[in-house]
Amino acid sequence: MTKPKMGLRMAWIIPNILMYIFFLGLSLFVFANSELLNDINRLGIWFVILILLLLIALFGSYRIWYWIQQGKL
Repeated sequence: MTKPKMGLRMAWIIPNILMYIFFLGLSLFVFANSELLNDINRLGIWFVILILLLLIALFGSYRIWYWIQQGKL
């Protein structure tokens, strides 16, 4: 077995964690302003953005996990 590349792991894991934090912050913004966003017909667009952001974060997590299992990270 090779030694894990901790610097490379952190270079991928930290931005992924920031994506989850960004998703949570954006979710709070959307839910706090949902009535106002609905009044200007933008609530649907914000929900699509939230879903896409969550999918990107989940895909990043899966990719990091897969690379660690393969021994690349």
